[in-house]
Amino acid sequence: MKKLFSMIMAGAMMVGLLAGCGNNDAGTTAAFKIGGTGPLTGGAAIYGNAVKNGAQIAVDEINALGGMQFELNIQDDEHDPEKAVNAYSNLMDWGMQVSLLAVTSKPGEAISANHFEDRVFGLTPSASAPAVAEGKDNVYQVCFSDPNQGTASANYIADQQLGEKIAVIYKNDDVYSTGIYETFIAQAQARGLNVVSTTTFTSASENDFNVQLTEAKNAGADLLFLPMYYTPASLILSQADSMGYEPKFFGVDGMDGILTVENFDTTLAEGVMLLTPFNADAQDEKTQAFVKKYQEQFGQIPNQFAADAYDCVYAYYQALTNANATPDMTAAQLCDLMMEQFSTMSFDGLTGEGMTWTNGLVSKSPKGMVIENGAYVGM
Repeated sequence: MKKLFSMIMAGAMMVGLLAGCGNNDAGTTAAFKIGGTGPLTGGAAIYGNAVKNGAQIAVDEINALGGMQFELNIQDDEHDPEKAVNAYSNLMDWGMQVSLLAVTSKPGEAISANHFEDRVFGLTPSASAPAVAEGKDNVYQVCFSDPNQGTASANYIADQQLGEKIAVIYKNDDVYSTGIYETFIAQAQARGLNVVSTTTFTSASENDFNVQLTEAKNAGADLLFLPMYYTPASLILSQADSMGYEPKFFGVDGMDGILTVENFDTTLAEGVMLLTPFNADAQDEKTQAFVKKYQEQFGQIPNQFAADAYDCVYAYYQALTNANATPDMTAAQLCDLMMEQFSTMSFDGLTGEGMTWTNGLVSKSPKGMVIENGAYVGM
């Protein structure tokens, strides 16, 4: 009987040792679990996959240093709020400790409330609607908030004297587009810009822009401001070309990706201007190293969503290091530490130097870009 008992105990110990060896992808060192949701499939997949790829490069670089370790888990939310909530539940079951929240705004709004209730710190690379962070002391943004983009765009157009008559086309059932439009139009009036046409569209009508473009053309608009994502913007450029209308086009960070739209004639994007925090053609060593690595691994030039996600992971690395945090801490414990760090620290990243945060909103400077010969060039 004693011999049988000894054999059972020895077997149990062996199983435990084998299980311990297989639980951690980073080896024997425990890792911080970073989760997030994003559209990895569907119409907005270019954004979700860019965030996943940019974050993974940062995680791999940090893990290779041999000290602090990270595990990354990005769940597909298909740009759908309900699916984002389900994905968030999966991440909590996985043991998420800190979060990249969501890639797009509507899912970000949906799960930021969960982060607040569960005391999980969230740092989103690109969910830019004000409601994502408002009223939640533990939700922060690395991207520009929508109101900031609208104000910055109006100021840039005015300062550079880019248009005498301006038309605006925005999506009125999208918080991202409407949020930027509302502050743009207020700042445009304050700066004396001459807005001669304002038209809208919805998800159900984003395939035909003949009415909007005809009104802008008849009003004599020489610049179209397009606060929207790249897919409808590509259709607007194509349909404007078909009707012989050749205004200047000015967009925001959601336009980043227009050069990758399937079956889109990218020559139509020549001269398109946009504000973005990241320029893949920048000559600094940090940017060039990131771009080279991204191209080698994913066969594409990274957009600003990828760069923002890369910055998120490194910002976590800095904050966790400064706080002397350890992977055995709970999400709630880490939440308190991250709130203290992000409200006081300064961070240098690919998308801005000297970044600081106030009430979850980031302070950094946008860059004016123009598309020339199929690439983004600083204006």
